[in-house]
Amino acid sequence: MSRPLRADAQRNRARVLEVAAETFAAEGLSVPVHEIARRAGVGTGTVSRHFPTKEALFQAVLFDRMEQLVRRAGELAEREEPGEAFFGFFAALVEAGATNKGLVDALAGAGFDFVAAAQESRYDVMGAWSGLLDAAQRTGAVRADTDMADVKALLTGCVDRERAAPDPRARERLLSIIRTGLRP
Repeated sequence: MSRPLRADAQRNRARVLEVAAETFAAEGLSVPVHEIARRAGVGTGTVSRHFPTKEALFQAVLFDRMEQLVRRAGELAEREEPGEAFFGFFAALVEAGATNKGLVDALAGAGFDFVAAAQESRYDVMGAWSGLLDAAQRTGAVRADTDMADVKALLTGCVDRERAAPDPRARERLLSIIRTGLRP
C-alpha cells in the first residue's frame, strides 16, 4: 500500500499536470519533459518521481480530459433529446480537437495507445459517443445508415479545418452542414 503524498508533493504533482495539460494542448506531444518541468517550476526529477515516462505524464493528462468528455456525454444524454445530445457532443469534440493538439495527436495514435486507455468506461470517449449516436438513430434524429467510422471521418475533417485556419464562423458553418447532412 502506498503512502499518501505530502502536501508539497501533491501541489507539485498538480502543478506538473496543469502545465503539462496546457503545454500538450498548445504544442502537442513533442515537448520534452524537462521543458514541462521548467515551466512548472520544478526539477525533472520531481516530474519523474510522479510520472516515470513522458507517456505516463501524457496518459494522466489525457485520462483527465477523457473522463471530462465522457461526463459531458452523460450530462448531454440526461438533459437533451437524443439528437441534440449527439450533435452537442459532436460540437464539443470539434472544440476539444481544435484547441488541444495533444488530444488530436493521441486520437491519431501518436505515442499513445488510445484504445487500451479506453478500456475503462469512465475514459471511453468513443463508447460514450457511440451510445449517443445509437440513441439519436433510434429516435430518428440521425440517419440510420451512418456509423461511427463516418462520424469520426467528419470529426477529423472539422478538426483539420479548424486547426488549419481557426474561425468560429467556419466551425459553426461546418457543424450546420454536418447536422443537416446527418439528419434523415
